[in-house]
Amino acid sequence: MDSVTDSFPAEAAFLPPDAPLKMEPQDLWHAPNRHGRPFNPLPTTPRNLWARRLFVFGTAILLTAYGIYRINQVFNSLGVSTLGIVVLILFAILGMWIALSFASSLGGFVSLLRRGGLGLGIHRAGPLPVLQARTAVLMPTYNEDPTRVMVGLRAIHDSILATGQIDAFDFFLLSDTTDPDVWIQEERAYLAFREEVGGAGRIFYRRRAKNVDRKAGNLGEWVRQFGAAYEQMLTLDADSVMDGGLIVRIVSAMEKHDGIGLIQTLPVIVGGKTLFARMQQFAGRVYGPLIAHGIAWWHGSEGNYWGHNAVIRTRAFAEQAGLPHLSGKPPFGGHILSHDFVEAALMRRGGWAIHMVPGLFGSYEESPPSLTDVAIRDRRWCQGNLQHAKLLSTRGMHWVSRSHMLIGIGSYVMSPLWLLFLLCGILISLQSHFYHPEYFGTTRTLYPHWPRVDPVQAKSVFIGTMAILLAPKGLAFIAMLVDRGALKGSGGAIRLAISIVLETIIGGLIAPIAMLIQTSGVISILLGRDSGWNAQNRDDGRVSLKEVARGYWIYTVFGVLLAVAAWSVSHALFLWMSPVLLGLLLAIPLAALTASRDVGMTLRRMGLLLIEEETNPPAILKLAAENERRRDMALHQPVQPPGEAFSALRQNTDLLEAHRSALPAARKPGSAVDANLLVGLVKLQESSNVEGALKKLTRQEKAAVLCNSEGLALITSLPS
Repeated sequence: MDSVTDSFPAEAAFLPPDAPLKMEPQDLWHAPNRHGRPFNPLPTTPRNLWARRLFVFGTAILLTAYGIYRINQVFNSLGVSTLGIVVLILFAILGMWIALSFASSLGGFVSLLRRGGLGLGIHRAGPLPVLQARTAVLMPTYNEDPTRVMVGLRAIHDSILATGQIDAFDFFLLSDTTDPDVWIQEERAYLAFREEVGGAGRIFYRRRAKNVDRKAGNLGEWVRQFGAAYEQMLTLDADSVMDGGLIVRIVSAMEKHDGIGLIQTLPVIVGGKTLFARMQQFAGRVYGPLIAHGIAWWHGSEGNYWGHNAVIRTRAFAEQAGLPHLSGKPPFGGHILSHDFVEAALMRRGGWAIHMVPGLFGSYEESPPSLTDVAIRDRRWCQGNLQHAKLLSTRGMHWVSRSHMLIGIGSYVMSPLWLLFLLCGILISLQSHFYHPEYFGTTRTLYPHWPRVDPVQAKSVFIGTMAILLAPKGLAFIAMLVDRGALKGSGGAIRLAISIVLETIIGGLIAPIAMLIQTSGVISILLGRDSGWNAQNRDDGRVSLKEVARGYWIYTVFGVLLAVAAWSVSHALFLWMSPVLLGLLLAIPLAALTASRDVGMTLRRMGLLLIEEETNPPAILKLAAENERRRDMALHQPVQPPGEAFSALRQNTDLLEAHRSALPAARKPGSAVDANLLVGLVKLQESSNVEGALKKLTRQEKAAVLCNSEGLALITSLPS
């Protein structure tokens, strides 16, 4: 798209008139005010929801109990040992985790075959309902490439426009950007977008000078300033793309059911080019619907929120989802990092229904391009989920909402538990190898006591565990065979089967690396280290083997030490652990291989790891692709507008005036003093030219003077 254009009218209205809506932090230790709404059951709760939950948890408990019985035969049937008891406890926790996922997948399989995953009066096809109220489309952004962000936002806008109901929506680009150069590029891209679509009066831009409480604070500030003007808000991420028809159907469902606070869609990962990203999008498209249908099947009106691609009732959000700061310092104290789970739990606590509708497609996002990028994001998610431990005792919270938080915590705690389980197995083998007991003991008996693991029983338990672990993939394959469109889009049954095997093998090799990455993240959080807030990398730039080796050598060394220990204890143990050892030993080439765009695109040309959305893209993705093509063409023009903020404003008077019109109010006497602004102004006054000023100013000082009318005057008056 032509977001780099330099010509547009300088209209001052970056924002609409204020429409304040009260939103206060919730008291987690006292019962909420539900304003007369029932707590349980809710009007939109499925009638047989209790039976679904009984099936999921009952199946998981029975499978876990049987697994405990069998693992006890392996380690403790001939005598109780300390290590045997530890392994039994670890297996019980890990087994329940796997069994719960399996049982949920069974429910998802039934829902998929019955074409469920909707409810609430939503239909997959047919005429679109007519909307009655206004909805705000909110796209928060933080130091993202503005032209890339506008690709998705423009596609959403045009898709809604095609429904004929564009007048029911306003669009907000909500910036928390701290990089001053990116900030000015955002303003330029916003103004160009607004001019191209004739969006004055319904497309708005706001940047916060201070990123209080990060994304949650960004959305909360919007609610308090503009929320009263909108019945619903559609929350997005900077990489989100959503079909206009899907949006209209979900917003209409919200309008028809006064008791619903949030409806979450199922975002499908698209646009992957590296091998890692393509594996992520393949797994998400093939296994994702099964998993999503499963959790929607038994969550019912106690669903969860994933932070984006969801429609929220603004009044419900303002009334119940104000987040307090937790006592103590980060990583466990301070503002709530993974806010989405908590916001959903608080709205449900307040008597609002939270639903997920995985039966409709048309909601999309992107995947990080490499294992390294996922690890960076995962570290922040890990901290946010572990922080939820302080929220489990929130008064009045629904037990299913607590289970969401426990599952989120478990998704990271399981990694160190798997590692501990693995190490305990080695210790037991080591004990059996070096310990020489008296087989008949001090008592007379005809049967000796063999202090070793029963290999036959161990093999049986291993096979059973792997069957339960891999069963969801088999169920997803069967469900894909029934869905002819998805099957054809994935290259047919044979290519789909090969792709599942390929993804399973590579994913299995990556798993021990991911286990150690998550374990180190958990340990660092327990040691009190905060994750910070980094912008998400969405590009698939090449990474040198040297950089990969620098980041992954530690996992290779750990693999070598583990292999030596296993080999010295038992050759059989070494062979038993070979899948884990192989993944660790190959950590460096695996990380490099999966980050490769060439490998990913080669597999695509071979018809492997394909998804329907790339072989037969829907209209919304075609719009996004066309916008991206136009953007790339514009970026390859011989003359480009400056990327540096001062130069951009000095060379474009329209942009300068628009920027000036959006400045915050001047500081009032007695209010806080901005040290960065004071120092920045002095540095500008003492600079002889723009180049000299740029060398002196820090990023914080540069942003501060750009936010001040005196600073702007100095910037524009400096000689080149």
